[in-house]
Order: sequence, then C-alpha cells, then structure tokens
Amino acid sequence: MKKRLIAVGIAGGLLIIAILIQSISFLTSSTFTESSQGLFGRDDSEGPTEEVIESGSSSNRIARISVEGTIMSGQGSNPFMSEGYNHEALLEQLEAIKEDSTIDGVLMYVNSPGGGVFESAEIHDKLNELKEEDKSLYVSMGGMAASGGYYISAPADQIYASEETFTGSLGVIMESVNYEQLADEYGVEFNTIKSGEFKDIMSPTREMTEEDEEILQTLVDESYEGFVDVISEGRGMSEDEVREIADGRIYSGQQAADNGLVDNIGFEEDAMNALKEEVGGSPEVIEYNPSGETFFGVPIDVRSFLPTSEVKWVNELIEQRQGPRLMYMYSE
Repeated sequence: MKKRLIAVGIAGGLLIIAILIQSISFLTSSTFTESSQGLFGRDDSEGPTEEVIESGSSSNRIARISVEGTIMSGQGSNPFMSEGYNHEALLEQLEAIKEDSTIDGVLMYVNSPGGGVFESAEIHDKLNELKEEDKSLYVSMGGMAASGGYYISAPADQIYASEETFTGSLGVIMESVNYEQLADEYGVEFNTIKSGEFKDIMSPTREMTEEDEEILQTLVDESYEGFVDVISEGRGMSEDEVREIADGRIYSGQQAADNGLVDNIGFEEDAMNALKEEVGGSPEVIEYNPSGETFFGVPIDVRSFLPTSEVKWVNELIEQRQGPRLMYMYSE
C-alpha cells in the first residue's frame, strides 16, 4: 500500500510538472507576445545595434563579441532560459560584422563549457565567413573555454588564455538517465508503442542494448571526426597530433599553450592590444546590443523580475524535456 501511495505521488508530481511546462510554453509563445505588443514588444526590425566602447577611427574598427554560457539555441527567444548566452543574437552579430566593411578585426571573448554540436558548427562556419572577408579574428578565453568553447575558438588567428583557464575537453558526449529500476521499485509501469525497434533508443525507461550502443557510438564517432578536422585545420596540426591530445581531458591555459591549442598566455586586454596592433591605426572598438524584448521601446530582461533560483529551476525543467543529443560539452 505504501509503495502504491508513493507511486501515485510520483505520478501526480509528473503531472504537475507537465502542466507547468505547458503553461511556460504558452506564456512564451508568439500568441502571448503578440497579445502584449502594446506594452511589451520585440524590437527586431533592425537587428543588433552598435555601442562604441572605445573611440577611434570609424573606418578602421574592431568588434568585440562575447560567448558566455552553454552554447544552445532557443535561449534568446525564451526569457526564462539561462543567462549569459543568446545563440540567435550571436549569429545576427556575426552576420552584421561580415557585412560591415569598416570592421577589420574581431575579438571574441569565450567563457563557455561548450554546448550543442549543431550550434557550435553554426558559429564555426560564421567565423570562417568572417575570415574569408579578410577580417582578423582573435580569441580571448575566460575561466573556461572547453569542448564546444574550444571548437568555436579554433578558427582564430590568435588564441589567448590565462594560466588559470580551463580548456580542452576535446570530444563528443551523449548522455541519458535510466530510472527503470527505481520505477520498478515503486510500481511505476511505462507503456511504449513504437514503429521500429530503435524508435525509443536511449529511453530512460529501459536498459540500453548492444545494438543501441553501437548505433549511438557511430554518431559520436562521426562528430568526433568533425571536431578533429576543425582543430587540424584551425591550428595547422596533423590529425594524428590532434587525436593524441583530443581524448576528452581538460587542460590548463599553460598546458594548452604547451601542446599547441593556445598561442599566448594573457588576458582579454592583452588580446585586444595585440589585435589593435595588427589592425593598425587607432581603431574604434564596438559591441552589439542584440534586439529583444522591450518595455515601451526600452530593452528589458524578463528574468530580472524573477528570483534567480526559480529561473534556474524552470530552465532545468525546459532543458530536461529535450531528448538525448550530441554535445561538445565539458561536464564536471
């Protein structure tokens, strides 16, 4: 009887969570946004706007961009998602830089444990487009620029890291949770109707089979080869040299400098000064303000009205809804 009551409690909790998630989805939908255009709107008609952070020549400029947090898409369109990174806004900024002939150099500050394979590849391709336009690209690593954080740094002409930076973690990971035994213990049963043997691959309600693992391993291996190619091309290293250091381990900034993943030991100021010297003259330095939610035309962040702990909790719920995915991600 006790186990049944616990099972009922678990089921009730899952129902409440499902209702909460649906409510959040509704509140952040386009319907909600459209209904509040008069008071709360979205200013995305002109894309990112510039802000001069250091005066100088307006015909010879440097753009500073920042990648902070987990590299995941969708966060810019959902005000409840985690702070620090907006994938869609970053892509807008990179496109604006590519089209701006007055920008000769780009400094990208990276402080990220990595993220999605797809999103990292999108950024990498955009950065290569900038280099094709003869724009110098320098990277300054913060406290962490690991896995996908390194993937997007690889095309840079120069990479700076401090001795305290954590980088590396070169590789691909895919994870899931299996709570089959826990469910059995409390009498929770799962009913799955599927069209094919592998439709529920990596399901948390059953043990993974050898065939499942083989299929998923091929996906991981394929993405890993892509990661190796990116490092080999960006750093001018042979694939064998890359594989020797790309075993998933984390490196300090100094270790990364010793094995060729980083060019210089220094902070963002050092990277900026070096980029200015390469660009020449007295370049103006700008940043972009992404388009976003507004209150009577003034940019706002809905998260600022909510307790931080609740924001993180809602964010975790939304992220946990996603199925297993390939990640260039360092996990502590």
